[in-house]
Amino acid sequence: MMEQSRPLDALNRARNKRVIVDLKNQKQMIGNLVAFDIHINTVLDNAEEYDAKTTKIVKQVDDKTREETTTTEMVLKKKLGTVFLRGDTIISISPS
Repeated sequence: MMEQSRPLDALNRARNKRVIVDLKNQKQMIGNLVAFDIHINTVLDNAEEYDAKTTKIVKQVDDKTREETTTTEMVLKKKLGTVFLRGDTIISISPS
């Protein structure tokens, strides 16, 4: 019988690797996963904070028709070093 992998096992495999952490406040942290606990409180080293920048492009096709496009990109805001992220602020953690 094959042993099932648990969510914390997946997170443990990402330890000491670069991860992207999506936060509830629309920000992303990217850094090396150092430690975590059962509440997903997380420590990142060499962490960088990214902000979502949304750009709206409006193109007038003719007198009656407009085309709108929205793009979102993540822009580096700060280099933070070592950070502690509280688990209840985290939406997702993924290896980069």
